[in-house]
Amino acid sequence: MVRALRGDRPEVTPVWFMRQAGRSLPEYRALRRRGTMLEACLDPAIASEVTLQPVRRHGVDAAVFFSDIVVPLKLLGLDVEIAAGRGPVFTEPARTAADIARVTAIDPALVDERGDAIVEAVRRTVAMLADEGDRRGEALPLIGFAGAPFTLAAYLVEGGPSKDHLAARRLMHADSAAWHDLVAWLAEVTGRFLALQVRAGASAGQLFDSWAGALSPADYRAHVLPASAAALEPVRAHDVPLIHFGVGTGELLADMASLDIDAIGVDYRVPLDVARARVGRDLTVQGNLDPALLFAPEPVRTAAVERVLTEGLAARAHVFNLGHGVPMDADPDAIGDVVRAVHAWRAPERARP
Repeated sequence: MVRALRGDRPEVTPVWFMRQAGRSLPEYRALRRRGTMLEACLDPAIASEVTLQPVRRHGVDAAVFFSDIVVPLKLLGLDVEIAAGRGPVFTEPARTAADIARVTAIDPALVDERGDAIVEAVRRTVAMLADEGDRRGEALPLIGFAGAPFTLAAYLVEGGPSKDHLAARRLMHADSAAWHDLVAWLAEVTGRFLALQVRAGASAGQLFDSWAGALSPADYRAHVLPASAAALEPVRAHDVPLIHFGVGTGELLADMASLDIDAIGVDYRVPLDVARARVGRDLTVQGNLDPALLFAPEPVRTAAVERVLTEGLAARAHVFNLGHGVPMDADPDAIGDVVRAVHAWRAPERARP
C-alpha cells in the first residue's frame, strides 16, 4: 500500500475502502450498542477494535483509523454531536464575523494537549495491525485521516449537513476576511489532528474534502486551496505519503493535484484514466468503484472492478477503493468479493508501465 502511494506498482493492486470500518459490519453494530459515535471515537479500546474489524473480515491491505472529521473540534470544546441518520450538528453555528472570532480565539494547539485518547488509539491499532500482519505474512499500514478546511467550515457555518452548502458559500463572498480567518484556523486544527495520528504511528494520511465539489474552480482556488495546502503542511514534515480526496471534484482535480500530495482520490463520476489526464502530474490514483455496484450481481460487479483496474493503468500506480464510502446497508460478503477480485487481477503484460 505505502509503496503504491509513493509511486511503485506492485504486481497485486492494494485495496482499502473509505468507511470500511463501522456501520456496514454486524460486529461493529454489536460493539456499538451503547454511547454516542463521538464517545466511541474517543475510546481507544473501541476505536482500535473497530479499525481492525474490516481488516480481519475483508482482507484489505490497510486499515483506516476509526474517527470522524469533527473529532478535533470536539477536542477544542465546540458543542458538536453526530446525529443518527444526519451527521455532524453544531449547537452554535459560526455564521457571522463575531461568531467566527469567538471560535478562532480557541488555540488550535489544544488538539495536541487534549489528544491523548487519539494517540493511545493509534498506538493500540498499530500494534494490533502488526500482530495481524504477522499472521498474514505482510505489513499492514494504518491510514490516518482528517477533514479539509472547506468541508469542516461547511458544517460549522451551516450548523449541520446541507445539500448545497449555501451558507458557507455565502459567507465566502459576503465577508471574505471572516471566511479567511475561519478556514485558516480550521487548517491548523485539522493539520494538527492528522499530524497527531502520524506521529503516533499512522503510515499514511488522507485529507477528505467531502463538499468541495459544490465550488467553482475559481472559488476553490481563491478561497479554499490555500487552506488545504496549509492543513497538509505539518503532516508533510513527517515524510508519509498523503492522499487528497473530494466528492464531485472532477473539475477540481488539477487544482487538488497541485498540492504537495502523493495520491489523488477520485470519486466514481470520473474514470481513472480521464482523471489522470486532467491531473497533469505523475501521481498515484485512488478509487473508484461506484458504491452502488456493491449491490449488483456478481458478474456485473466483477466486470466493473476489472474496468476500474484497467483504467488505473494510466497512472504510475493505483490503489483500489470505492469512489465514495461504503454504504451502511452494503453486504459485507460483497465487499470481501471485491477485495478478492482485486487481488486476483493481473495487468496484461502489454499494458504494464
